[in-house]
Amino acid sequence: MISEETGRLVSVQRRFFQSGATKSLDFRRDQLSALKKTLLEHEEDIFEALHQDLRRPVTESFFGETLFVINELDDALRNLSRWARPQRTATPLMMYPGQSVIYTEPYGVTLIIGPWNYPFQLILAPLIGAIAAGNCAILKPSELSVHTSALIKSMLGGIFEPYYVAVVEGEKDVAGALLQERFDYIFHTGSTSIGRVVMEAAARHLTPVTLELGGKSPCIVDRNLHMDSAVRRIVWGKFFNAGQTCVAPDYLLVKKELRDDVISGLLSSIKTFYGENPAESPDYSRIINSRHINRLSALLGEGKILCGGQFEEDSLYFAPTLIDEVTWESPCMQEEIFGPLLPILYYDSIEEAIDTVNRGQKPLALYLFTEDEDIQNRVIRETSSGGICINDTIVHIGTSHLPFGGVGESGMGAYHGKATFDTFSHKKSVMRRSLTPDPPFRYPPYQKLTGVFRSIMATLIR
Repeated sequence: MISEETGRLVSVQRRFFQSGATKSLDFRRDQLSALKKTLLEHEEDIFEALHQDLRRPVTESFFGETLFVINELDDALRNLSRWARPQRTATPLMMYPGQSVIYTEPYGVTLIIGPWNYPFQLILAPLIGAIAAGNCAILKPSELSVHTSALIKSMLGGIFEPYYVAVVEGEKDVAGALLQERFDYIFHTGSTSIGRVVMEAAARHLTPVTLELGGKSPCIVDRNLHMDSAVRRIVWGKFFNAGQTCVAPDYLLVKKELRDDVISGLLSSIKTFYGENPAESPDYSRIINSRHINRLSALLGEGKILCGGQFEEDSLYFAPTLIDEVTWESPCMQEEIFGPLLPILYYDSIEEAIDTVNRGQKPLALYLFTEDEDIQNRVIRETSSGGICINDTIVHIGTSHLPFGGVGESGMGAYHGKATFDTFSHKKSVMRRSLTPDPPFRYPPYQKLTGVFRSIMATLIR
C-alpha cells in the first residue's frame, strides 16, 4: 500500500515536471517568495516545535535553523537570474565558426531525506536549491523529530501542491518505499550507515546523490593562541544542541604542555555557560530519545570523567561531559559521538597530530586553534576533510559563500548558496555551429592530411 502511494506521488510529480512549469524563473521566484513569507509567519511555531523535540533554546534555534534558511532564501532570490544564466565558454579555433555555451537545467523529480538533529534547516536548505534549480521535490523528514516534521508538512502543504512539493511522513518503511522509486536526484543528510543504504538504492537506477554524513571531527589545540577565547569557542561548538551536530568537535587533540590550561578553561566555560547544574539551564538542549541516551551512556566505559557523565533517561538529559585519559581503543573513540561527550587526547608535535588525523577516516570538519600561520598552512595542506575552521568551531557552515560537504566516508557533494543550486542542476554543454564553411580535410580519405598538417590542427584544437 505504501509503495503504491509513493509510486503515484512520484508519477504525478514527473508529469508536472514534464509540463515545463517549474523551469520558468518567474515561477521559481514566486515559490521561493511564498516559502519565505510562510516561514517568517510561522517562526514562533518553528521555535516551539524544535523545543518540543529537543528542548532547544530559542537562540540556538534562531541561529542554527531559521536564520540560516532565511539567508539561503534571500541569497537564491537575489542571485537566481545570474545563477541560471547560460555561460559562454571558449571555443577552439578549429571549431570556428562556433559557439560553446553551458546551460543549467533541473534534474526533475528529487528526493530530500532529512535528519532529526536540525530537522528544519537540513531539509529546507536543500529544498531551496531544488526549487531554485527548477525541480519538483518529495521531502522525507525524520520520524524522530515528530513535532517539527508535522509542522513542516503543515506549512509546506499550505504553499505547494503535492504534485510539485510534497512532504511524506512515516517510519523506516516509508523511507524504504520511497527509495524503491526512480528519482532524478537524491539528497540525504544523516548517518554514514544510512548513507550507504541510500547510495545502494540510488545505484539501482543510476540516480546521482549528495550524501551529507558525519564522522569524528578532530579539534587540534596548539600553541600561540588566546586560551580564553579558544576554550569558550570549543565548549560552545561542542555543546550547541547538546552535541547533536554533525560538525561538532568530536574529540580534542591537545598539545601536552597545554593540558592543564585547556582542561581548566573547558571546565570554567561549561560552568559559566550552563551553571552548576546544566539540567536546570534553559540554554541546554536534550537528547532526541532514550535510545540515544543509552547509546551515549555506553561510551562512558573508559577514561576519567572530569565533569558531567550524569544522564536521565526519562527527561532525556545528558550532562556536558569531558573525558580524560582515553585511548584510541576506548568506546568513545570507536564511533562518531553525536552527543555531549568530549574526549581529550594529547600529542607532542604537530607532525604527530597530523598523522593521528590522517590515520582515521576523512572527517566532515577539522578544527585548529593556533595563531601560528605556518602550522595553519601545514594542517590545511597535509590533511583532508570536508572543511576546516581555524580558531573557531562550527561557524564555517553558516555562510552561503562556502560550499559545505564531506569527503570519503563523511559524504559526497556540497551545498549552501550557489553550491545548492549547482547540486540540483545538470550542466548541459551546447555547441552551436554553422553548416558553412565545411572544409573537406576533416573527412576520409585521410591520406591527404599530411603529418605536418595534422600537427597544425592538433595545435589549433587545444
